[in-house]
Amino acid sequence: MDEKFYVTAEGLKELQDEYETLVHQTRNEVIEELKAARAQGDLSENADYDAARDHQAQVESRIKEIENMIRNAEIIEGSKGAKLVKLGSTVELEELDTGMKIEYTIVGTVEADPLNGKLSNVTPLAEAIMNKKVGTVVTVDVDKPYDVKIIKIS
Repeated sequence: MDEKFYVTAEGLKELQDEYETLVHQTRNEVIEELKAARAQGDLSENADYDAARDHQAQVESRIKEIENMIRNAEIIEGSKGAKLVKLGSTVELEELDTGMKIEYTIVGTVEADPLNGKLSNVTPLAEAIMNKKVGTVVTVDVDKPYDVKIIKIS
């Protein structure tokens, strides 16, 4: 059975847009690169041709990867009013040793972007807070464990 890819509706739309661009635009650009490289003659020592073939392989690989993600996508619904941290929850956390507060939305690995507040559900931090409620203090199991307190879930 194929792995589920957890994404928000917005994340799925971004994947679909990337797919459309790769299939209808980038693929054609690669074909033109290949034609131009073939026109240079001997293909056995043609670096441009080799580069174009590599680019083609990368594009086709990404297309297949996105097709698989879209086919196995499971939409994450927001969790407004939720009592426990779930996929799609936005949580405010406080690191107890520093007092620093940070906010993350828990998303699937496809959309993870911690620098922009999107935390993958498979990170040690997300795993530690999943299914916990406001006020709970958890220890994040990493090389140097630390404690966080869940301040708010929205």
